Amino acid sequence: MSRLEVSSLTHVYSVGTPFERMAIEDVTFTVEPGEYVGIIGHTGSGKSTLVQHLNGLMKPTSGAVLLDGKNIWERGTDIRALRFRVGLVFQYPEYQLFEDTVYRDISFGPRNMGLEESEIDSRVRWAAELCGVDESLLSRSPFELSGGQKRRVAIAGVLAMQPEILIMDEPTAGLDPRGRDEILSHVQRYHKERGASVLLVSHSMEDVARQVDSVLVMQRGRLALRGSVREVFSKTEELKEMGLSVPQVTAVFARLCAAGLDLPREVFTVEQGVEAIRKLMIERGILA
Repeated sequence: MSRLEVSSLTHVYSVGTPFERMAIEDVTFTVEPGEYVGIIGHTGSGKSTLVQHLNGLMKPTSGAVLLDGKNIWERGTDIRALRFRVGLVFQYPEYQLFEDTVYRDISFGPRNMGLEESEIDSRVRWAAELCGVDESLLSRSPFELSGGQKRRVAIAGVLAMQPEILIMDEPTAGLDPRGRDEILSHVQRYHKERGASVLLVSHSMEDVARQVDSVLVMQRGRLALRGSVREVFSKTEELKEMGLSVPQVTAVFARLCAAGLDLPREVFTVEQGVEAIRKLMIERGILA
């Protein structure tokens, strides 16, 4: 059984008014236990609207979201408990910090789960360490921290609930390359340690190509493409028509191939590119 199933999901804003607008339409896909899924699409394609349905923040106009085979809007479902199982990190999550200490902010979710104090403390310290929040910061006000530190604290607050499904909506927005890599490494570590399913919404084709197992492409509220990184990023022309690009390294290798170099076209990460060039240099006797 799939961990998460989205079936014919449709959401219409302002139904019955002059402002009625289709946000997402007839979207269907599944997420398996432990799968890492990237969600890409042009601004306004419906990515954020889609993910807000997955933990019950928005209710569909039609269609369904099923967690472990059960409709999350079925009568009797505890939506609050659902949000402990499906954690959502919004874009710029540091804007949601509000407690007087970092410790209290990270502990907010576990405390609302009704856990024992010893378990809360254990989760706070585990999540802080996982996200690179030094123990010395736990007693400080989150508002005294740098932007990058605040981002890590906010993400730690979601991870402390140990959700089975973690949804990240542009978690690296506004960060420099080092900060982006740090945040994504924390998410990757959580994914591996907990075996959680992860959905990453991102405008960075490079981040998606490096991190995920499969990719969803949203276009005008509909699911336009679904497949592995290789399957999706091989469709260069289709992506271009949607206003999207392939990873920069993929574009570079396409140009190198067009120039006559015997290199693979399907290169999606810098690491793959380095390996391809190394092999070519060995074949030509440039490297031993």
